Amino acid sequence: MTLTDIRPTVRRRIARVGSYALFVVIAIIVALTANWPQIGRTFFNWSVAAQLWPGILRAAANTVLYTLLSFVVGLLLAVVFALMKMSKGPFKWFAVVYIELFRGVPALLTIFMMALAVPIAFKFKFPGGTVGGGLVGLILVTSAYTAEIIRAGIVAVPQGQREAARSLGMSHLRTTVTVILPQAFRIVIPPLTNEIVMLLKDTSLLGVVGATMMSKELTLFGRDGLTTYGNSTPLIVAAVFYLIITIPLTYVVARLEKRMAVKR
Repeated sequence: MTLTDIRPTVRRRIARVGSYALFVVIAIIVALTANWPQIGRTFFNWSVAAQLWPGILRAAANTVLYTLLSFVVGLLLAVVFALMKMSKGPFKWFAVVYIELFRGVPALLTIFMMALAVPIAFKFKFPGGTVGGGLVGLILVTSAYTAEIIRAGIVAVPQGQREAARSLGMSHLRTTVTVILPQAFRIVIPPLTNEIVMLLKDTSLLGVVGATMMSKELTLFGRDGLTTYGNSTPLIVAAVFYLIITIPLTYVVARLEKRMAVKR
């Protein structure tokens, strides 16, 4: 009997068992050949980790603050631009250009423009200096991506909801604000939550424009620790704090997606 004579389900099972076995063999080889004392000194040096306290808490707090600020302001702008894109006339095309521009240009380039180029060109400073300008760039990018999420949610609301509200004498604005948007937000809660997770990691881009000791986020704090101590432990500690923040958020996303799937 050849391999082609075996049923597809059996072949898939054999392939899966084979891949697991290969992974176990590779793990055993790595475990037997790795220099664990050197790995421990380089990546898990507890004496270095102890010196990161309590500065790492300030960096984690800054990361969360930058994330919330970018998301809240970006969400408000996103609602405006989503509605503008669904309208007619010049407002629609302005929104289209805005959304496509900041979705098409790399976020890092936008942060550089807002933090460094714009203040030099117009001779003014954003509140918070370069970090404040970088936050403005992150808000612009967030609002562009989130606007498409909001627009998709609005489109997903059944047209009958709008028609029923208008038949009751509601104005177009009142229908949109009190009937359409609340239903659209319920639909897009999972992707919005996922956007927060992505935004949390994108705050690491702010480190490229510089920061003071009190305004560092996790990635910049870990990178500076690497330079200061000549050891990779600060990067591992920063990664652990990212996981502490993101794992609960990803769990929330999964639960929301399951709940929305049941309701449908």
